[in-house]
Amino acid sequence: MPHIANIESALYRIPLPVTLSDSTHGDMSAFELVTCRVRDTEGAEGVGYTYTVGRNGGAVADILKREIPPLVDGREADDTEALWHHVWWGLHYGGRGGPAVLALSALDIALWDLKARRAKLPLYRLLGGFDAHVPCYAGGIDLDLSVEALLKQTDGNLAKGFRAIKMKVGRPDLKSDVARVAAMRNHLGDGFPLMADANMKWTVEEAIRGARAFAPYDLTWLEEPIIPDDVAGHARIMQAGGVPIAAGENLRSLWEFKNYIASGAVSYPEPDVTNCGGVSAFMKIARLAEAFNLPVTSHGAHDITVHLLAACPNRSYLEAHGFGLDTYIEHPLVLEDGKALAPDRPGHGISFDWTGLAKLA
Repeated sequence: MPHIANIESALYRIPLPVTLSDSTHGDMSAFELVTCRVRDTEGAEGVGYTYTVGRNGGAVADILKREIPPLVDGREADDTEALWHHVWWGLHYGGRGGPAVLALSALDIALWDLKARRAKLPLYRLLGGFDAHVPCYAGGIDLDLSVEALLKQTDGNLAKGFRAIKMKVGRPDLKSDVARVAAMRNHLGDGFPLMADANMKWTVEEAIRGARAFAPYDLTWLEEPIIPDDVAGHARIMQAGGVPIAAGENLRSLWEFKNYIASGAVSYPEPDVTNCGGVSAFMKIARLAEAFNLPVTSHGAHDITVHLLAACPNRSYLEAHGFGLDTYIEHPLVLEDGKALAPDRPGHGISFDWTGLAKLA
């Protein structure tokens, strides 16, 4: 069995073409990309990454550079489960979530990429395989756009082949949110999948009022209506709001998802492979959701996550994220009839433009 020879990590600040905003994170002019390259003793390499919305990437990169290599150097590269637990518990006391689990996620993605490359299999087939054609929606970061600009953005996404759309809500007045949702529903027509994302903006009571106000517009789900720490609050919204709830992009472990799912606090569990613990954790979360007969969706990192949902019989929608890496990868996500295609290249199939990225280090 090959052993881990070395780990190389790097931090990049990727400028966005336009400044984006949502109800909580404020203006975002760039995002931080943290990469992890794992090489084994036979010269094979796997690549993983995580990201932030603009801050704290240095902490993640520092953990990958200083803390993780001594925990994994010389260990068998294919033992993803053993490596995951060794790093999780090695960082647990001073970490347990936050930058530590983002760093672990990047490492775990790289290890699975390495394993799939060595097996000469696309990642979704190594994970079991279900269907390489994954329903996909465009995740707009568009809270401050005018209605006219919002609809123009939507038309652009429709032209790209998307057949499901997510928009932001959480403006200072609910009436404005409702008007925007109504305009989108009128523009898209009845039955077109439409999601709305509040980015943790509201209190429980505000969220219930919002959910009830959106009910006539047939949302597929209302996402992150309140802070992720309030499991009981999500359950109340589920019971009283009348709209399905998606949540999970800010949950950092399988056990946090267990609390949500067992409490009846989520309709669509929504892990992000770059911050929930990597491929190993994402697939466990998806199987947990399957056991409760819940559809799983995703947040971020669509170029990797398309493989994971392609291996899940209970997948719902893949999010094509606003922080795309298309400029810096060889093969951007491919859409066909509103579905994303998991590529057949070995591993996750992402080939970075390392020379271009170096200018942003």
